[in-house]
Amino acid sequence: MTYPPGPNNPYGQQPPQGQPPQGQPPQQPYGYPQQPPAGAPQPQPGYGYPQQPPFPQQQGYPQQGYPGGPGGGYPAPGYGQGGYPGGPVPGMPPFASWGARLGALLVDMLILSPALILYGIGYSGVINAATSCSTSSGYTSCNTAAPGYALPLIALGGLLSFAGSLFFAYQEGTKGQTPGKKALGIAVLREADGQVLGFGMAFVRRLAHALDSFCCAIGYLWPLWDSKNQTFADKIIKSVVVKTK
Repeated sequence: MTYPPGPNNPYGQQPPQGQPPQGQPPQQPYGYPQQPPAGAPQPQPGYGYPQQPPFPQQQGYPQQGYPGGPGGGYPAPGYGQGGYPGGPVPGMPPFASWGARLGALLVDMLILSPALILYGIGYSGVINAATSCSTSSGYTSCNTAAPGYALPLIALGGLLSFAGSLFFAYQEGTKGQTPGKKALGIAVLREADGQVLGFGMAFVRRLAHALDSFCCAIGYLWPLWDSKNQTFADKIIKSVVVKTK
């Protein structure tokens, strides 16, 4: 594009400032890199200017595991899974039925039966001791003498029963199972973490069973309607009886 020459410029007027002459591509403003024409190869960076590495991709945040997850304790439950109210701790076996607990108790009682029989015979001898009466000077005096075997049998039977209870407490505290529980495939564990009780707490649990005997043995029947199948002794010690097979 040309402009008509002015009176004082025989060569024609210059194009206005900012417009390129005819036939030349427009120039980029200062401070901006020039764009190569279409179809031209991309320029390589000059020496002394290192190439910029690509930005590293952000990694996702690690998922938080549940307490006692992999590495110790119970495994974390899957997404959307949760324990039902009154259910066992995730990873712990299901609670043992009342029938299995009763069967285990009967097996243990069968093991202790010799000691209980000795104690019963001796106690019966004391209860049924013969009473002899004599009259002298108008006064009647009566004496009750137990058979000679009664007291020794009571002592022997009581000692054997106590030793058997200690043995069962040791088995429950260290292995979670008495012989009867092992035969029925159940075990007594801590409710909080599923570990064995230890000898001390297992012995206290056996003493606490005295509360289960009150009011027609209501404590022994409590697992029939309890959500965790616990007796009174279990609730005091915070223990549960679970299946092992």
